[in-house]
Amino acid sequence: MSQVSPENIEAIEAGYEFLLAYAAQGRESDSGPGGSEVRSILVSMQEATGNIVETLAATSGGFSAVLVDDARKSLAALDLVLAQSSISSELVDNLNASIHLRALLTDLFLVSEADTL
Repeated sequence: MSQVSPENIEAIEAGYEFLLAYAAQGRESDSGPGGSEVRSILVSMQEATGNIVETLAATSGGFSAVLVDDARKSLAALDLVLAQSSISSELVDNLNASIHLRALLTDLFLVSEADTL
């Protein structure tokens, strides 16, 4: 298995699935019943992504470099969304469609099946 913890992979993958459902709800903001959960999920994803960067940043070359680059870009997108005073379904839908987050997810699917980076 890679140096990326299964917990970090799970936090990002499960978070992404939650975000898909949130995006489909047509919410104008994250206020109201159930809306605050989106921030909690985004923070979990942010922490897991940051952990990946921190864990792999010292490694050089190979797929680790690709994973760190994609994680840093995804982290910037997560930071941007979390900095908003209101998180709408449309904002989350755009985050879901972000090539950066999708690349990170694909990287993690690959890493979870590989023996080593």
